Amino acid sequence: MKIEIDTLEKKKAVMIIHDIEVYLVNTLRRIMLSEIPKLAIQDVIIYDNTSALFDEIIAHRLGLIPIPTDLDLLSFRDDCVCEGKGCPSCTVRYTLSKEGAGIVFSGDLVPAEKSWAITEKNIPIVELFNDQRLILEVETVLGKAKDHAKWQLVIAPGYRFMPTITFDPKRKADVEDFISELPKDIVSIQDNTLVLSDIEKLPIVESYIETEHIDFITISKDPGTIQFHFETDGSIPADDTMLHALGIFKEKLDKFESLMKKL
Repeated sequence: MKIEIDTLEKKKAVMIIHDIEVYLVNTLRRIMLSEIPKLAIQDVIIYDNTSALFDEIIAHRLGLIPIPTDLDLLSFRDDCVCEGKGCPSCTVRYTLSKEGAGIVFSGDLVPAEKSWAITEKNIPIVELFNDQRLILEVETVLGKAKDHAKWQLVIAPGYRFMPTITFDPKRKADVEDFISELPKDIVSIQDNTLVLSDIEKLPIVESYIETEHIDFITISKDPGTIQFHFETDGSIPADDTMLHALGIFKEKLDKFESLMKKL
């Protein structure tokens, strides 16, 4: 197996994986969707809320805010040495106090320790008017998306087979005419193939081929070469997200192997 990193940003990763079975990529996708733990707001204590929104709506919006998560420093509350009482090893606390006209943003949440400061600061929670105010305290804990969607770290992970676009060399002139009809710089000719500038543009080429009933261009897809892509909500960087997913995958395989040996 060979992996090529196409894009690696804080919240996004795209990679090309060669010589791999589809079921392995799909397993990784499912782990990312449901198994990677992250922090999310679990308990909300509202001391004063004179805004236009009910307490329940405020709490719901708070639950959707991405909370920066360091899995090396945290443990699940049920597994913590504090026995679920909520110590700094399993619980991160924030306070919020704002009064007067203006929008309350996620960045207004003040952490008990500066290292847990909210990074996605511009998520609106509620708009206050005149002398309205909002004073509250929240507790965040680790959880998994399979238990509740507020703990879902990865957004829309997906994969696709890498395409190969070939054409009849005897009709190269027709191919050049075809390319001239496409939006600029989508494909280029290389030997007897068309090379996409961006795989995201493949549907455009497929649409033109279907609409114009082109029979001298063929698109084939290699199931052994896969583009895998995903985005995160920012709680955990994309590269760490991939490493955590692979670690969970390995743990599951080791557990399965151990169970099989007992049969």
